[in-house]
Amino acid sequence: MLYAFAFERVGVVLSDLYFRNPNPLHGQESPERGVRLELRVFESGELPGSIYSARPITIGRPLWRVDLLQDADAAPNTFDRTHHHPNIVGWEPGPRTFVEELTDEPLAWLAEKFTDISSLLREAGISPDEISAADAASLRAAAPEIVGTVRRVLERVWAGELGHPKIDVESGSATSIRAGWL
Repeated sequence: MLYAFAFERVGVVLSDLYFRNPNPLHGQESPERGVRLELRVFESGELPGSIYSARPITIGRPLWRVDLLQDADAAPNTFDRTHHHPNIVGWEPGPRTFVEELTDEPLAWLAEKFTDISSLLREAGISPDEISAADAASLRAAAPEIVGTVRRVLERVWAGELGHPKIDVESGSATSIRAGWL
């Protein structure tokens, strides 16, 4: 399931995620699942027809990512694989960055990041010009709704409704190392 919160030039997308790391860190060889959230560039296209036509909307490149993941077989609320990627170059994330506060209280950590957009931008190496003051204010104002959505998606992952591998219908086995929108 994909959720999007779009503002003037940036927005947030989040999705459930199932991931089997092809190059896992020691002790993290098992699949992981949870929620991926990205701060992304959004572009609004010109109306392709009349003033009543639908407007094209493009969700562009990521600026920052957080993965609220845990071992797929772990008890809910474990967050043993939770990390973020403060540096993204083009479409590729930098290495996983593990932060104790993120693992201990991931939703509070996330809410704080959206409250202090300038620190998030500095940490991610994003030029302040890339995000307008209106976008920063909109992110701060929407933080409770975004974090609430993350909480609800996590609860659905823990309930077994989301965060599953893709399954080959004929063989009944997992076919992908990654399943989810993001």
